[in-house]
Amino acid sequence: MFVSRLCVRPAACARRAAYSTLVHPNLTSHLTPVTEQDISHFASFLPPAAIISTLPPAPSPPDELDQYNNDWIGRFRGQSTTVLKPKTTQEVSKILQWCNQRRIGVVPQGGNTGLVGGSVPVNNEVILSLSNLNKVRSFDPVSGILVADAGCILQSLTDYVAPHNHIMPIDLGAKGSCQIGGNVATNAGGLRLLRYGSLHGTVLGLEVVLPDGTILDQLTTLRKDNTGYDLKQLFIGAEGTLGVITGVSILTPPAPQASNNVILALPSFDNVLPLYQTVKRQLSEILSAFEFIDRTAYDLAVKHGQGRALSDEDVEGAECFVLVETSGGRREHDEEKLNDLLELLLTADKPLVNTGVLSQSPAQFSSLWALREGVTEAVSKEGKAYKYDISVPLSSFKDVVDNTREHLRSKGLLHDKAVKFVLGYGHVGDGNLHLNIVADSYLPEIENALEPYIYEVVSSHRGSISAEHGIGAMKTHALPYSKSEVSIQLMKKIKGIFDPNGIMNPGKVLE
Repeated sequence: MFVSRLCVRPAACARRAAYSTLVHPNLTSHLTPVTEQDISHFASFLPPAAIISTLPPAPSPPDELDQYNNDWIGRFRGQSTTVLKPKTTQEVSKILQWCNQRRIGVVPQGGNTGLVGGSVPVNNEVILSLSNLNKVRSFDPVSGILVADAGCILQSLTDYVAPHNHIMPIDLGAKGSCQIGGNVATNAGGLRLLRYGSLHGTVLGLEVVLPDGTILDQLTTLRKDNTGYDLKQLFIGAEGTLGVITGVSILTPPAPQASNNVILALPSFDNVLPLYQTVKRQLSEILSAFEFIDRTAYDLAVKHGQGRALSDEDVEGAECFVLVETSGGRREHDEEKLNDLLELLLTADKPLVNTGVLSQSPAQFSSLWALREGVTEAVSKEGKAYKYDISVPLSSFKDVVDNTREHLRSKGLLHDKAVKFVLGYGHVGDGNLHLNIVADSYLPEIENALEPYIYEVVSSHRGSISAEHGIGAMKTHALPYSKSEVSIQLMKKIKGIFDPNGIMNPGKVLE
C-alpha cells in the first residue's frame, strides 16, 4: 500500500578524512614554483585579501591553505604555497599572462567539490580560486537566459531565478557549495539530466581566459548561432586544462508548476528495467528523474540519519529502491498520471514493486530526495570511499556491483579492516552508475585490486570510465579504456594549441 510519511533530515555533519599526499614532481618538472617576486607582482593589482600565501612579505599560516589544497573526499592533497582570489575577468587575465610568461602552473578552483582530484594541485602550482567572481550579470525572464560569473554558487543561482519562475537545468547534491563555472568545466550531470539534458546543450555561451591571458568572449545569449566552430564546447568538460571559465550564459527552464515524487521498494533488481519502461510509458513527458539505490546504499543512508522513507516492515525483502520524480505544468493532469501508474503497479498480476511512499507535501518531497542525495554523505561518514562514476548498460548495474564485491572477496579484502561495503546507486535514466567501495582506510592493495579491474569491466561493456565526475588526476591513466588512441592524440593536439607551455591544471585529464 502506498502511504505518505514525513522524513526529517538532520543538519549535515561535516567530516574531513585524513589526506593522502598527491605530489607528482614529474608532472610539473617543466614548471616554476611561485616565488616572492611573483607575490610582489600579484600584489601590484590584487588587494591583500585576495592573496593567501605562505611566502613573504606577509606569510599566512600553512593551515589557511588546507581547504584549497585538500579535496573533498580526503584522497588528494596538493602542496600549493599560494592561492589567488581575483574579482574580475581582467584580474584573471593578468594572473594567467604572468604565470604563462613565468611558466607557473595554475589550478582553477571553484567550490572544490569534485571527486577525482581535478581541482587541487598535483604539486605546488598556484591555486586560482573563482569564489570572488560571484555576480549575476543579467537575467531575461522572457527567454530564461541567465548570464553569471563563474564563481556563483549553484544554489544561489537557483534562488535568484526562482522568483522569476525558472529553475537551473542542473541539480547536484553539492549545490550549496559547487560553482557554476566548475559545473561547466566538469560537464557535471546530476539529477535533472534526464529531463533537461547535459550542459553541452543548455550552456549558450562562455567567457574564457586563455593560458596566455587572452580573453575569449563567447558569452552569447543566442539560442541559435550556426557560424563556424562552436568553440565553447571545447571548454565544457575540459576541467580547466584549456583555460579558465569566468562567465557563463545558460538557458534556465520554466519552473514546473507541479512536482511529485515516490520511492518504491523492489523485490529484485530484475524488476528495475521493466519498471523503468512502465514508468516512461505511463508518465511520458512529466518524468524528470528515475534514480536507483541498492539495498546497501539505502541502509547506510538510513543508518547515518539521511531519512527513513519506509518502515522496517516495508523494506523487508527489498533488494533495491527507485525514486521517481515528476515535473509538469498542471497539477491535476500530473497527479492523474501518477495515480494511474501507482494503480497499475499495485494491481498487476506480478507486481514489480513491494510497496512505496508517495510524497504529500513539499516537506515530504524534500525528505525523499534527501534520502537519495544523502547517500554520498553517509558513505563519507562510514569510511574512506573509492568512488567510480561509470556509464554501463542499465541491465548490468547489479552485476557490476556484485562482481566487484566478489572480486574483492576473492582477494581477501572484504572485511572490517579493509573493504566494509560495496554499493551502487545512480541515474537509471542516463545509464550512470555510482559504484562506491567503502574501506576502513585507503590501502594500496585495495586500489590495486580495484584498478584496472573496474576499468576492464567498463571497457568490456563499451562504457565510460567517467559518466559525470570527470577524469581529474585520478583517472588519467585509465583514459584509454574509454577513448581510442586517435581520440587521445587529437585531445593532446588541442591542448598543445591552447596551452603550449602546459601551465593549465597540469596532471589532469591527459597524462
